[in-house]
Amino acid sequence: MRAMQQWLDRFCAKHPRLGIPGLMRYIVIGNVLVYLLDMFSVSGGAMGSSLFSFNASAILSGQIWRLVTFIFVPYSGQGIFFFAITLYFYYFIGSSLEREWGSNKFTIFYLFGILLNILIGFLVGGASMYYVNMSMFFAFATLYPDLQFLLFFILPVKAKWLAWIDAAYFAIAVVQYLLTGHLLLALIPIVAVLNYLLFFAADIGNMFSGVKRKAQWKAQTRSGPKVVNFRDSKTKTKTKENYLHRCAVCGKTDVSAPQMEFRYCSRCNGYYCYCADHINSHVHIQ
Repeated sequence: MRAMQQWLDRFCAKHPRLGIPGLMRYIVIGNVLVYLLDMFSVSGGAMGSSLFSFNASAILSGQIWRLVTFIFVPYSGQGIFFFAITLYFYYFIGSSLEREWGSNKFTIFYLFGILLNILIGFLVGGASMYYVNMSMFFAFATLYPDLQFLLFFILPVKAKWLAWIDAAYFAIAVVQYLLTGHLLLALIPIVAVLNYLLFFAADIGNMFSGVKRKAQWKAQTRSGPKVVNFRDSKTKTKTKENYLHRCAVCGKTDVSAPQMEFRYCSRCNGYYCYCADHINSHVHIQ
């Protein structure tokens, strides 16, 4: 997973123009159009959903447009109020990820989710982007863990805790599919989480290693000061440090500063990383 994430980061850096700016805006507009088509169809049925949803047998029969149009089919059973809230949530999360990563990396992230869904769709007969859209919040919470949301418009809750609730929802969905004997359907939420792990495996590993190093430091502090050979320590750091993020201004890395947050600038011409101290104060590279 770590090697895959590093390859994806290098690929995005080499192809900065490979992306669709404002991708979530088009996804939201497509969802609205299909929802309105279902609402105002003459027969009162889900006309748009039936024509555009993923259907493996129909695709194999020649209706290949479904490989693309299923992206715009909204989750069924939603009232108009919850539908509007859901779309706003998708747009806010997706736009935030695009601003953080740049349009190329976000487009590739979403495209991977689509491709994985298509593969699973041919196994189970159908596919939906519902879980992929929901899994975007895992990415958002990893980048902005302390950002607060108003749960039920009243209770302030940090993004990282909402992500755990989201993870519990995914786990419950998998268990329900397994208990009802729908083993293949259980792959749908699993694949959505897999798409997240492809892009964040190294970050998760660094997060846990940072917690481990902090615990070790506390344990050493309690046991008393130790004599440190600074020349030997510096040499070991140079040879053993294997960082993922490095600030282009000060040189700090996620290994040398495990508590520091790192961001990638979408306005620089290239794939440049900056620490929290310099993300808003650096000179943009053109």
